[in-house]
Amino acid sequence: MCNFNKQTQETKEFIALFMQKATEYLGGANFFLSLIEALRADKPHPLLNKRCRIASQQAQISWNKVIFKDKFDVLQEIVLQHKSSEDVNFNILDIASQKMKKKSINMTKTLAPIKFKVHTLESHSGFEFEIFEKIDFENDYVTINPIFTALFFCSTDYTKRALKYKG
Repeated sequence: MCNFNKQTQETKEFIALFMQKATEYLGGANFFLSLIEALRADKPHPLLNKRCRIASQQAQISWNKVIFKDKFDVLQEIVLQHKSSEDVNFNILDIASQKMKKKSINMTKTLAPIKFKVHTLESHSGFEFEIFEKIDFENDYVTINPIFTALFFCSTDYTKRALKYKG
C-alpha cells in the first residue's frame, strides 16, 4: 500500500494523476509537499486533531467530524497490517477474528461520513476525498481510498515518487 514501486500499473497511474491534479489545485508541488510535511509534523497524529484541520503556509486540509482515538486505533491497525501490501484494494473486512471484524465494521460506519477538503488559503480552490473507496456491508467488502492512505499514512517519499511518475 505504501510502497509506490510495488503498486499495479493502474494504481500508480491513478495516484500519480491525483497527485499531479492536487499540485495544480494548490498552486504547485512545493505547496502540496509543504501541506504533507505539516501533516507529518502534527503529533500524535493529524487525524486526532480536535480542530479537524491542519494548515501549512499556503494550503489547508480540513474534515467535517472529529475522529476519536478508539476508531483511529482500529483504522491505524488495519493500515499498518497492510502497509507493505502490494494490493491497494485489500478488503479490510477480510479478517479471521470476528471480534476484529466487528470493530472494523463499527469503525467504518463511524468514519464513512467524513469528507476531507484540501484547499488553498487564498482562493479556496481544491479538492475533496473520503476515507473509504468502496463500502458494501452486504458482501462484507470495504476498501480504503488510496489517496487517504497516501496523505495520512505513507511517507513523503511515496508522494514524491508519485509526482515524478510518468507511466
